Amino acid sequence: MGHHHAGRRTAGHIHYSICIEALAVPTALPPASRPALPPLAALHDALDDWFGTTARDLPWRDPECSPWGVLVSEIMLQQTPVVRVLPVWEDWLRRWPSPAHLATEASGEAVRHWGRLGYPRRALRLHAAAVAIVEKHDGGVPGTYDELLELPGVGSYTAAAVAAFAFGRRETVVDTNIRRVHARLFSGTALPSQSLTAAEMRLAAELLPADVGLSVRWNAAVMELGALVCTARAPKCGECPVRGACAWLAAGEPPPSYTPKGQSWHGTDRQVRGAVMAVLRLADAPVAPDMFHQPAADLGFEAEGIGVPLAALHRLNSAPEQLERALAGLVSDGLAELHPAGLTLPA
Repeated sequence: MGHHHAGRRTAGHIHYSICIEALAVPTALPPASRPALPPLAALHDALDDWFGTTARDLPWRDPECSPWGVLVSEIMLQQTPVVRVLPVWEDWLRRWPSPAHLATEASGEAVRHWGRLGYPRRALRLHAAAVAIVEKHDGGVPGTYDELLELPGVGSYTAAAVAAFAFGRRETVVDTNIRRVHARLFSGTALPSQSLTAAEMRLAAELLPADVGLSVRWNAAVMELGALVCTARAPKCGECPVRGACAWLAAGEPPPSYTPKGQSWHGTDRQVRGAVMAVLRLADAPVAPDMFHQPAADLGFEAEGIGVPLAALHRLNSAPEQLERALAGLVSDGLAELHPAGLTLPA
């Protein structure tokens, strides 16, 4: 999710292959022992060099990308993989190249163009953030952690990430990928604890390079290492530039102490809500509640334009009470509005 590409440095830059030797640990370690940590500078250099040659070329990392583009990417990437975010992000930035462009639209348009990214309340929060940016910051995304944190839908992670990646500030950025890399490298555990701890934040702050530019690249590089190499399942340890310093590898890759909760989807209320939202996104008029319950074949001309998502909804064969719960939940979450004529996206 990083914004800046790792710049090549010459003076004082340790080359990658030398780093591997500097980070090497004896192979005949008893399982419980952990490697002596190399100097932080060696870790920083090894990862910075790897990032400079390996990082994905993502549009929100382009130095020309606006702070708004970075903010949109961070909100979209929170719970959705890069490959699904890319086309929606590009469409979004074409449609609304600035917060002011989005702020003039109904919040329902943000939801409509959120597509199938999931967790569409993020679209409402992004719309609310755009309105706040226009009203309180003259239309420009604010550049400090504290100001960013005040925006609707922006938590501590997003505020730190945008301050670092859009404005080049030295911030401690900690996401799921970074937590996993730190857990393996320094704690010798396969996965971090199930919720973020103060100790993890302290460690992340201690690891952050003092140099501002390097700190931005370090955040992006550790995140990228977690996304591409130090993955939750089947990590590619042979490709890791800092494997010689890894406590988890030295301990014989012990299994995690808990099983990560998989996100179930089929048969859940979330699946039904998603199917209802697919209907509302295509509808150009209110959709009567009973249309959600009737088989599409019985609807005739009324279903014109929304027949495909309606049929997909009906194929779920949801119990009537689950469908009612989904409809009511979408209204209470502000993702849909109930009018006398039926349901619409929010105005």
